[in-house]
Amino acid sequence: MRTLVLSALCLVLLAGCDQPAPDSPPASTATPAPAESTPPAASAPAAPTEIATVKAPEGTCGDQSALPADQRVANTPKWTLASEQDNFGFDVFRGDSEEGEFTKLNKEPILGAGTTDESSRYSWRDDTIDPCKDYWYYVESISTSGVREKMTPTFKAPAKRSPKAEPAAG
Repeated sequence: MRTLVLSALCLVLLAGCDQPAPDSPPASTATPAPAESTPPAASAPAAPTEIATVKAPEGTCGDQSALPADQRVANTPKWTLASEQDNFGFDVFRGDSEEGEFTKLNKEPILGAGTTDESSRYSWRDDTIDPCKDYWYYVESISTSGVREKMTPTFKAPAKRSPKAEPAAG
């Protein structure tokens, strides 16, 4: 039995590059964003979406761990719930293919709003990616009684960069 009742509005988006513009303030580190309460949605429920694929700019590929967190390219899964019932929190999972194997990204659950009729927004910034790879994500809900359930479909985050072209040998 499903103890976490999720209203029809479960919108999953994947934010763009999340790399700060040269004059913008530093972005947050790879920690969960707190829940934001907003008025209940009055429009029709939106289906999960995927950001349109555009040609990625050329850039450096591979491990970004040597860069400061605010300079790393990131994927940011975001989801919105119109209401929640007995919701303890969420875990975010990432895989290298749609079929998996998936790895849980957050060490501690992203705390939910418990039971509320208010709309809540959540996100998780994943700056542990290789900017030249595609990734797949999904979010799992955790009820206050400990029941875990896959809450979103598996969705794709396209690569943020293409590998730099090698200069022609001559």
